[in-house]
Amino acid sequence: MQKIFKISGMNCVSCAKIIEYGLVEESGIKSVSVNSDSQKAFLEFDSSKTNVEKIKGLIKGLGYKAIEEN
Repeated sequence: MQKIFKISGMNCVSCAKIIEYGLVEESGIKSVSVNSDSQKAFLEFDSSKTNVEKIKGLIKGLGYKAIEEN
C-alpha cells in the first residue's frame, strides 16, 4: 500500500531525515521518502503489519503532525 502524508512542523532537511530514520525501522514499512520542500512523506508499507494510524502515531512521537493525503 502507498500513502502520502502532509507533514506539519517540518522545516528543514534534518527534520525530514529524522522522520525517515524514525519510520524506516518500523516493521512493515517497505520504503519512505520525506521531502522538506513539499513537506510530504511518501510511504510504501505492508498493511498486514502496520496501518495509517500507527504511522501517524510514530510521526507524532517524533514531534511532527501527519495528515493523510490519499
